Amino acid sequence: MNKGQLIEAVQKKLGKDTTKAAADAAVNAVIDCITKAVKKEPVQVIGFGTFKKVSRKARTGVNPQDPTGPKIKIKASRSVSFKAGTKLKAAV
Repeated sequence: MNKGQLIEAVQKKLGKDTTKAAADAAVNAVIDCITKAVKKEPVQVIGFGTFKKVSRKARTGVNPQDPTGPKIKIKASRSVSFKAGTKLKAAV
């Protein structure tokens, strides 16, 4: 499911009175709120899951495309992890 399909599903779930623009605004609002909040603290949606900022340390790795296998440096980075909630796990 892509974002367009998600917007259509939200529109159908909210009923006939909801426009596609309103569903689009709702989906974008949720995504924006999660994006802004996860920078500061974990975002927990009970039953769905938890979004959390994680930091990865700098490390060395091997370039899989180079047959000689030289070591390369991988910079430290930040990313987001997602841990599924109990209802989401049960649904899958």
